[in-house]
Amino acid sequence: MDLQLSGKTALVTGASRGIGRAIALGLANEGVKIAIAARRVNLLEELAREIVSARAAEPLVIAADLYQEGSAEKLAQEAAQGLGHIDILVNAAGGSRPYPFEATKEQWAEGILVNFIRLRELSHAVIPGMKARRWGRIVNITGTSEPRGLNAANSAKAAVHAWAKGLSREMAAHGITINSIQPGRIMSEQIVRFHPTAADRRKFAEENIPMGRFGEPEELANLAVFLASPRAGYITGTVTPVDGGMSRFAF
Repeated sequence: MDLQLSGKTALVTGASRGIGRAIALGLANEGVKIAIAARRVNLLEELAREIVSARAAEPLVIAADLYQEGSAEKLAQEAAQGLGHIDILVNAAGGSRPYPFEATKEQWAEGILVNFIRLRELSHAVIPGMKARRWGRIVNITGTSEPRGLNAANSAKAAVHAWAKGLSREMAAHGITINSIQPGRIMSEQIVRFHPTAADRRKFAEENIPMGRFGEPEELANLAVFLASPRAGYITGTVTPVDGGMSRFAF
């Protein structure tokens, strides 16, 4: 299937590793001119070389620390200047923040900041340009709705789901879709920290994942690339798990 993405532009945050990196590769391979952003520029440069070696357009590399005040607006401006405009935004930055009950207000504020506040600020910064062109795609990489304990990221991602649903209703008339993807146990640096050995991952998968294994970033990226495409024009306001069947809820 031709996803009709050739010639589109995209900004992908959290692109240095894991899911964000896989999505950036997937978009580039479909002919999208991309800007890749993260704190670890050396990893972005490695990704850029891989994209060029695959005969795709050289990406724009942007060093971005979303913990800094004003960083979202600055990133949106730099990406728009480098790409000409932004058709697609993939919000893949952020990460798990498991906290004990005794965690401080500062810890909770930090976890909410990058996982929700900066994501919202960045999205709101790129939407005016999408509205002007009457086309846009925003894909959020979020998290489980079945937390196993206190985790600031889970709370922040739940906020993303509610915000994205409301915003999707307002933006649909402008040709802009907004969707969220919930990763299950997708192989990444973070997952390896939580499940450091192959034996541990195998035991967890056998007990919790009907597919019997952890997922690969490319398996989630396939959905993200489709949602970013014109082919997905009638899909908006959704929250879709990619977890090998691990989630237990039906709706």
